[in-house]
Amino acid sequence: MEPRAEILPTTHIAHPRTAPPPTLAPHRAPRPHPVPLVETHADLGHQAGQVLVDNWRDTHTVPSDTLYPHQWSWDSAFVAFGLRHICPRRAQVELETLFDAQWADGRVPHIVFDPRVDADAYFPGPKFWQSSGAPGAPTVETSGLIQPPVHAPAAWAVHRADPEESTRRGFLERLYPRLAAWHRYLATDRDLGGRGLAAIVHPWESGMDNSPAWDLPLSRVEPLPGHSFVRRDLHHAAPADRPTDADYGRYLKLATRYRDHGYRDADTPHEFAVEDPCTNALLVAAELAMARIAEEIGADPTPHHDTAARIAGALVRLLFDPAMGAFVPRDALTGERIASVTVGGVIPLIVPGLPEEITEAVVDTLCGPWFRLTDAHMVPSYRLTAPDYSPRRYWRGPAWYNTAWLVREGLLTHGYDNLAQALRASMLETAASGGFREYVDPWNGRGRGSGRFSWTASLVLDLLRDPSGKLAGG
Repeated sequence: MEPRAEILPTTHIAHPRTAPPPTLAPHRAPRPHPVPLVETHADLGHQAGQVLVDNWRDTHTVPSDTLYPHQWSWDSAFVAFGLRHICPRRAQVELETLFDAQWADGRVPHIVFDPRVDADAYFPGPKFWQSSGAPGAPTVETSGLIQPPVHAPAAWAVHRADPEESTRRGFLERLYPRLAAWHRYLATDRDLGGRGLAAIVHPWESGMDNSPAWDLPLSRVEPLPGHSFVRRDLHHAAPADRPTDADYGRYLKLATRYRDHGYRDADTPHEFAVEDPCTNALLVAAELAMARIAEEIGADPTPHHDTAARIAGALVRLLFDPAMGAFVPRDALTGERIASVTVGGVIPLIVPGLPEEITEAVVDTLCGPWFRLTDAHMVPSYRLTAPDYSPRRYWRGPAWYNTAWLVREGLLTHGYDNLAQALRASMLETAASGGFREYVDPWNGRGRGSGRFSWTASLVLDLLRDPSGKLAGG
């Protein structure tokens, strides 16, 4: 059974886009980035595989061997996409280990702490989160927050890498009910606005921790004083690259309140609750992948198609801003849109069946002066023309490999193959010259953050081995 070509109604949106930003080049004929030689590609693939081997810790992959010594949720999903090319079984174990830490309510924690690592090696660590005292928490120590749901597409891609081994181990059969519980948690417990969209209750849950998109709702939060906590991240990165102390104080204030209410969504008096377009678009893609998994194991795919269509409809209706030419977050507490365009606002291109005028508007925005897709390095995390844009500060301007990879998937989904190829070339070129850095300056391509970063290596490997795209089950 083939996947449905469209998941949205064929009627178009009522409000056409106004005042589109000018494009720098025709978006179906972009200026190509230099493509490394074949020999360089082979060497790049070998080096990427070596990063994944070196960052493997028996049951999972750490994002880096310096700043991030535990297992992170959406990192592991991105790692699985690349790891499947060199060891499909290890990629299966990566996801299985993460879901072994799933909570009883279905949530998948954003950090699973490795008990072999010093408890003080990362802050906030297990002593801060105190998950063992929370109802429904697993036996292993975790955080109480979540990250975007990239796991079902990763599971489907991992299965397809070696169907025989996957079937022999019962990989999909065992993971399917856990994935279903995870998606159910997002669609029910996290529908805090009652509008059919999942809400994040902390900036860290977006995966784009320090994004300017969260500044307005964060302004309601009184930060913890700087003297009340000790940051470990500044031991590994320059202060100018990381969130400010004031923002960090707000992050800890939100996490402390959530923890002190037992991580119960209904009982926590949230000061921050935002319907994030990236998270919800990924949930649509995840439900489409679940439909493929259901077909494979003999379950009914219809509920997953229906859920994907329902969330996609809400995403378009509530979060697309025609004047911006992009999707924007919505404050779940006030119902107001947040007028901030970041890379999270263009990632919903991964949703198939979007109305054509929305697709064209988002691609125009990508190619225009805000993101300069055809001549910047990868995809900036924030619009280049913003007065508070920073080319180096965490999620406030630098380009990241995982979000560029998702944008490329969206371009392929809607037939912008030339743009997708140019973005692929840009990612490979930047990785080849940067040592698999965590993120890069979109103007000059200079790498920043942690080196030998796992999802960078993994997604480079995926671009080299499987350039055809697969996120939504294609």
